Amino acid sequence: MNSSQDLPDPHAAPRDFLERLYQIAVRRALPLDSMGAHLPKPPKGRTLVLGAGKAGGSMAQALEALWPADAPLSGLVVTRYDHIPPRPDGLAQRIEIVEAAHPVPDEAGLKAAERILALTQGLTADDLVLCLISGGGSALLTLPAEGLTLADKQRINKQLLESGAHIGEMNCVRKHLSRIKGGRLAAACRPAKVVTLTISDVPGDDPAVIASGPTVPDATTCADALAILDRYRIEVPPAVRAQLESGALETPKPRDAVFKGHATHLIA
Repeated sequence: MNSSQDLPDPHAAPRDFLERLYQIAVRRALPLDSMGAHLPKPPKGRTLVLGAGKAGGSMAQALEALWPADAPLSGLVVTRYDHIPPRPDGLAQRIEIVEAAHPVPDEAGLKAAERILALTQGLTADDLVLCLISGGGSALLTLPAEGLTLADKQRINKQLLESGAHIGEMNCVRKHLSRIKGGRLAAACRPAKVVTLTISDVPGDDPAVIASGPTVPDATTCADALAILDRYRIEVPPAVRAQLESGALETPKPRDAVFKGHATHLIA
């Protein structure tokens, strides 16, 4: 809440009190209301926007509205089908928004992830990457690890969803079977500074769990991922299992130099 003026009247009728609480909660979750306080200044170089999640469309539009009109802004965000809100009159589009499937990934999500990773090429220390991350990004930002196909990822994802595994377990596996999650997107952005703006949909609001943490350190390990796969009896190709056993698919960890100077803000 922004001030005491936001607070509902405790002496109001119960229905009015609850409706006011609901309105406040919804407003505070809207990116246009919550994002501005967390935006850095435009950099000396260019500003690249990358993002994934069910709130990606509204986050991109909020950023376009809040970012200085005379400061360069471009990039790509992937959101769920039918989740791009109507564009406000007069708001110029500077960030491309594409759609893909959730909760099981599809070819459109794969192509979007490939394009997002390709956009990190040529970044410099003068550049800024703004990453817009929200729930659903794990499925929307799909880029299988070497030895896995999209069909493999779809099967594994379905089995995880049906297994009863909690979101932390599912995303541990997803991180280790990906070329972009679990901090790998941040590593690809080097040497640019990365500022991640997140909207949480997970208990505890851990940025490493939201959308499988593409721009933040990952404390889980290949051994953890293997244990989860074994616990729920989910098969992976032998070559991929060998990579997990050897640690070849390990993710960037806390205190890794790739995250130096980066910032992460939970905006809603």
